Amino acid sequence: MKHSMTLFFVVIMSFFVVSCKQIHDNDVIGKDTSSPIATMGPDVQHVSKEENMLIQFLKGEQYGQYGVYTNRLDSGQSDNVATGHEVLSESAGLMMEFYAKKKDRNAFQQEWELAKQVFDQETSFSYRYSPKLDKRYSVNAAVDDLRIVKSLYEGAKVFDDSRYLDEANKYASRFTAHNIKDSKLHDFYDEQYKMVNSYITLCYIDLGTMLKLPLTEKESQKLQANMLAIIEGGYLSDGFPFYETRFNYDKDSYSSEDINMVEGMLTVLSLTEVGKHKEASVHYIKEHVKKGTLYGRYTKSGEPTTDIRSTALYALAAMIGKSVKDEELYKDSIDKMLQFQIIDTASPMYGGFGDPVSGQAYSFDNLMALNALALQQ
Repeated sequence: MKHSMTLFFVVIMSFFVVSCKQIHDNDVIGKDTSSPIATMGPDVQHVSKEENMLIQFLKGEQYGQYGVYTNRLDSGQSDNVATGHEVLSESAGLMMEFYAKKKDRNAFQQEWELAKQVFDQETSFSYRYSPKLDKRYSVNAAVDDLRIVKSLYEGAKVFDDSRYLDEANKYASRFTAHNIKDSKLHDFYDEQYKMVNSYITLCYIDLGTMLKLPLTEKESQKLQANMLAIIEGGYLSDGFPFYETRFNYDKDSYSSEDINMVEGMLTVLSLTEVGKHKEASVHYIKEHVKKGTLYGRYTKSGEPTTDIRSTALYALAAMIGKSVKDEELYKDSIDKMLQFQIIDTASPMYGGFGDPVSGQAYSFDNLMALNALALQQ
């Protein structure tokens, strides 16, 4: 048994596993559901032209019965990572965040109900569901569960509804019971194998939401101290002011290949939300946003290994700008991000973010853009 467990961890690498459970006939996931995105449109509060274009793209091209498609183009849905018209709990949480920002209670409630139907398991939210294969994967992703919990807390606040607070506490308690061990956060919990992995990916550490978890003051302080120390211990340098990729608890060591800047920016955003960021990080981001030289991947010493830029990177830069109250950084980031928006009215991808030649568009890029645009004054 011990050997099989070890082999299990070698095979899965992070939470991308093929282990899953079938959706049973009595699960509500099989029933027809109305599309929450159908309620989106010009009537949503304070919608800019670009935001509305994106909403209409999502509504027409990238949303189905189970939520936002991982990719606009479908696939066999059998890869180790989500593809095609598979749906992710990540996307559900991002949609809920957007509706809370826009104070659209009806759409928020519909998206939350759909998220429960598609992703809710006994111990966590599955990170991924494949409609084509009828598979709900047995692992969660801590960052995505935390995003859903965060959205529920925000929903309770903006809609003045204690029922969302009750649900936030319910799912937060479940999360702490399974993804937190010895006051340390773990990437995923596997419901089938009843176990966590042995490391934490630094961009999964949502410090602001962890402060809201229903723990005793002592437990909360210890968790926060542990996870902040892990982030700060992974700082690379003032010359390249970002962070190692992951920390292994068993080996007490960090590991990174190249630095994926989406992950790096998520870590910086988390730090800004609790006032623990380094000014060098914000300065670096601001400088490279202005130049349009914020790239997707770097060596640990700060040398770019690609010249590819992405929608999500500039959306995250905009969110960091808002978080640190730097309107110049926010505006510059939005301006750069909108350069990627498809404005050809003859294209079926009009209003979206993706590749009009191949027809591919990814949920993360589009939903991060949507949430960044929602922060406009």
